[in-house]
Amino acid sequence: MNKEKQLFKNTAIVSIGKLCTQLITFFLLPLYTYALSTEEYGIVDLLNTLISLFIPIVILQIDQGVFRYLLDVRDKEEEKKKIISSTIFFTIIQSVIYLILFSFASQFIHNDYKYFLAINLVAIAFSTILLQISRGIGDNVRYAVGSFLTGLVTVILNVVLIIVFHLGAYGLLIASLCGNIICIIYILFAKKLYNYTKVKYFDKAILKYILKYSILLVPNMLSWWIVSASDRLIISTIIGVSANGIYSAANHFSGIFSTLNSVINMTWTESAALNIEAEDKEQFFSKIFKLYIQFFGALCLGVIAFMPFVFSILVNSKFNGAYYQIPILIIATFFNILTSFLGSIYIAKKLTNEIAKTSMISALINIIINISLIHFIGLYAASISTLVSYFIMFIYRLIDSKKYVKMQLNQKLLFSLMLMCVITIVAYYIKNIYLCVIVAVIITIYAIYINKNNAKFIIDLIKNKLGGNFVHKQ
Repeated sequence: MNKEKQLFKNTAIVSIGKLCTQLITFFLLPLYTYALSTEEYGIVDLLNTLISLFIPIVILQIDQGVFRYLLDVRDKEEEKKKIISSTIFFTIIQSVIYLILFSFASQFIHNDYKYFLAINLVAIAFSTILLQISRGIGDNVRYAVGSFLTGLVTVILNVVLIIVFHLGAYGLLIASLCGNIICIIYILFAKKLYNYTKVKYFDKAILKYILKYSILLVPNMLSWWIVSASDRLIISTIIGVSANGIYSAANHFSGIFSTLNSVINMTWTESAALNIEAEDKEQFFSKIFKLYIQFFGALCLGVIAFMPFVFSILVNSKFNGAYYQIPILIIATFFNILTSFLGSIYIAKKLTNEIAKTSMISALINIIINISLIHFIGLYAASISTLVSYFIMFIYRLIDSKKYVKMQLNQKLLFSLMLMCVITIVAYYIKNIYLCVIVAVIITIYAIYINKNNAKFIIDLIKNKLGGNFVHKQ
């Protein structure tokens, strides 16, 4: 099986778990915005933001380290046991330390939801690590099922706890906790990881080796948090929690792209690591990068073009302020996606210090712009600062990554995307129904045209059942 086929196969398997539940969650947005106040929605989003901040600090990004090093020992059973045992015992110790520190700090935290911050973080940490172990040993199917169960349980309990029991924000937090616990139980028994988790397999040298790699990713994750999530804290502090609820609703749409990219990028990072030293790496990386630009570019433009027709259906009127932030956040996410693609080159080369450096610069830019403008332009400061910081990081990595992989960019494609982007955004903010219809038709045709070769490739792969001697030529 050639590189493109393997990448597509892995992506298709992993996507099942993530995207099905993400789509369900997306279509439940009307329910959430109807049943919850802007303040409740903002509180839950703020707690999830804090969890995303604390997780890399607590587990020191060891989930990325265990995945990366399991890739190299898939055929070595003894080494796998040492890596998995060392990682799980380390996570248990770190979680205990975190809970002890939190018990002392909680005395100074006056918030009704503070204990969810503690237990949800531990549950998410373990489910994340076990899922990455499953991927690391080559079982993407179990990874997909585990992810699917997490999302499915969370969504079902969200509906039951919010609509039937009227638990509001508590319902969302309880549902998230239960979803991650189910995932932990499933992976633990499906992969029989208890056979790999024994004290005799614990190896300090291996743990130190993994942490040497993963700890360098912590500044990177914190920087990503600053870029993508610090906006919530700044908004909540300066404008209010209700405003954060509106901003969170706007991010819900760009979050679809982030989820989709996280799925694709997982399998792409694996392919990048396995092929970074290949003789045809420039051709392979350039081909996939072009596919990224075509697919996500068309998808982003399509969502913006059709949003004027569906926004009022998907979002309650009390969240109407989110409408004006959506295009800015979607474009920002597009650059974030391309940036993460380029970051996979650094990961493949194990240059985590380069990832941290570029992310820190971007994070600093985001904070400066946001704080400087939020008093003058409100929520626009958060979305614009996110866009600018992601764009600058993309340009930097695009230039710097050429030292390792010299990729070719299609200038005609980039120019056409920029032109279509301008047309789409103008129609979006004018909100003239006839103009929006015309633009939506144009964008649909354009999206099909630039992706016609990619669609043909995927169809041929399906017809050949991911087998045979088919070789993609583009």
